[in-house]
Amino acid sequence: MTQWQTDSWKNFTIKHLPDYPDQNHLEEVEKTLNNFPPLVFAGEVRSLKRALADVTEGYAFLLQGGDCAESFSEFHADNIRDTFRVILQMAVVLTSGANMPVVKVGRIAGQFAKPRSSPTETIDGVELPSYTGDIINDIRFEKDKRIPDPDRMLKAYSQAASTLNLLRAFADGGYADLRHVQSWNMGFVKSGPQGERYRHLADQIQESLNFMEALGINSNNTPQLRRVKYFTSHEALLLPYEEALTRVDSTSGDIYNTSAHFVWIGDRTRFLDSAHVEFCRGIKNPIGIKCGPSLDPDVLIELLDVLNPSDEAGRITLIARFGHDKVKSYLPKLIRKVQQEGRTVVWSCDPMHGNTIKSSNGIKTRPFDHIIDEVKQNIRIHKSEGSFMGGIHLEMTGQNVTECTGGLDDISEADLSDRYRTHCDPRLNANQAIELAFLIADELKKNGH
Repeated sequence: MTQWQTDSWKNFTIKHLPDYPDQNHLEEVEKTLNNFPPLVFAGEVRSLKRALADVTEGYAFLLQGGDCAESFSEFHADNIRDTFRVILQMAVVLTSGANMPVVKVGRIAGQFAKPRSSPTETIDGVELPSYTGDIINDIRFEKDKRIPDPDRMLKAYSQAASTLNLLRAFADGGYADLRHVQSWNMGFVKSGPQGERYRHLADQIQESLNFMEALGINSNNTPQLRRVKYFTSHEALLLPYEEALTRVDSTSGDIYNTSAHFVWIGDRTRFLDSAHVEFCRGIKNPIGIKCGPSLDPDVLIELLDVLNPSDEAGRITLIARFGHDKVKSYLPKLIRKVQQEGRTVVWSCDPMHGNTIKSSNGIKTRPFDHIIDEVKQNIRIHKSEGSFMGGIHLEMTGQNVTECTGGLDDISEADLSDRYRTHCDPRLNANQAIELAFLIADELKKNGH
C-alpha cells in the first residue's frame, strides 16, 4: 500500500466533491483553515475510542444523533441546546432501560455537507447544480447561489467552533446534572403516554439520587453526576475541509482529523479505491462506514483491511442502513462475514436512510413505524446471529418539527407542511426521538441486553 499523506486522497477516485471554479481561492481558504486552532483534541478522540471499544464488548451503547444537514440560517443557541437536551433525555432512558453506559455522539458542529443522488436539479425547466450543503453552496435556487464557494468553509468552521464552545459549556457547566433531569423535559413532552413514562423514570432516578445523597454521594463531590462526555461527528465528505483540519498530535505523533471526534464514510463513497477511504485510512479517529444494500460482504472485509489493519477495538463502527423491508436480506450476511473473519466492530443501526418515501402530496418523509420496525429487526437479527446491536444512528432534532409521520403524536401526511424545516432529509422530532429511546430500551431488555 502506498505511503499515506494528508493529501494522498487526491490520487484516488473522487466522488461527490464540488468543482470549485477558482482553484486559487480554494487554496487560500485551505491555507487559512490550516492555521486555525483544532476544533477537537486528540485526547478527547482517544477517550471516545476507548468508550467505543467497550461497545464492541457489549458493555456500553452508542447513541449518535442530530441534524441531517446543519444550516447556517438555523444556527442558534436554542437549537443547539434543544438537540443536546434530547440526546441527554434519550441517554437517560437507554441507560436506565439497558443498564449500561451510553456513549453520546452528536451529528453536530460539522454536518454541513451532503452527497446528492444527482449533480443537478431542475425546477420549472431551469437546471442548476444540486444543493450539497451550506459548507458548499446555497439552498436558494438561484444560479449564482449554487456555485460552490470556498469561503463557506470558513463560515462552517466558525459555526462549528461556536457550537462546540456551547456544547462543552452544557456538558461541563452543570446543565447536564442528573438533578435537573426533570427540567430537561420540554413543554411538548409533558403530555401523552411517553411524557408520563419519562416522568416516572425521572422520579426513579431522583429517588436513587436522594438515596446516594443520604450516603454523602452528590454532584458536588461526584463529577459523573454533574457532567457528561459528549462527542461530535459528521460525514467526512468535503475532503479539502477535512484535510485542512488534520493535524499531528504533539503528545503522540499520531495524525488526527480535528474537525470532529468521529467521522464516517457515506454509502456513496465507501468503495475500494475511494478518495474518502484513503483519507480516513491515515487518521486515528474512530471511523464509521455506512452499510447499504449495495455493500458486498467481501468488499466490506477488504475495506476493514484498509481502514483497520490491526483490528483495533473502537476504531470501526458499521452503520447499517437498509430499510425495514431489506434488513433480513442483507444484514445477516454482513454479520456472518465479519464474525467469520474475526473482526472487531461496533454494529450500529441507521433506521432513517433506507426508509425515506414521498408522501401522497409529494413531500419527502419517513414513517415512524418503518423506523421502529428496522430497529427491532436489527436487534433480533443480531441476537439470532450471536452478535450485539451496540448503537443507533438517527437524524433528529430538538425542535417540534413535523417531518416524519406517525409516533404517539400521530403526525399525518396532512400535518407535514405545518413545521417542515429540514434543509435535506426528514428528521425525528423530540417526542419521536424519546419514544424511540423507550422502544429500543424495551427491545434490548427483551433480547437479554
